[in-house]
Amino acid sequence: MFDARKEGRAGEGLCRLPAALEALLEGDDDLISGLANASAAVRWYLDDVNWAGFYLLKGSTLVLGPFQGLPACSRIEEGKGVCGRAVLDRKHIVVPDVHKFPGHIACDSASVSEIVVPLFRHGKVFAVLDVDSPRPGRFGPAEEEALLGAGGIISAWASGVLFTEIET
Repeated sequence: MFDARKEGRAGEGLCRLPAALEALLEGDDDLISGLANASAAVRWYLDDVNWAGFYLLKGSTLVLGPFQGLPACSRIEEGKGVCGRAVLDRKHIVVPDVHKFPGHIACDSASVSEIVVPLFRHGKVFAVLDVDSPRPGRFGPAEEEALLGAGGIISAWASGVLFTEIET
């Protein structure tokens, strides 16, 4: 059962994120609804975040998926911006100041820091989890660890979900 509590000390909600994701995804066999709830949970449990969501890889293009925040770029080519770079390198990227990242794509002018976690299904990147903040250096080791864990939970869940709309 999903528990939306996040009271307590600052950052305590971050500890609740894995259990919340597992509860939200349990029994859900639809990619879009699962990712929609996951983006809502990430945005809920992380303070000072202005965007949290997913881009789904179709061929060599990331296509906007479920998210929480202002409207965003609908397509990002592999290798472009932080999201595209994470796909190309097959590893997560933490950017303390997006204005200093070569080729950064500014979808929301309020975003200053960003973390992108690639999601894997059967060994292949199928999407990225993208989280932005208006605060410089927002994503430290605790957030990095939590979001990598979230990526693992979502990837494991997605490996059991049947979805053909993004298969290439």
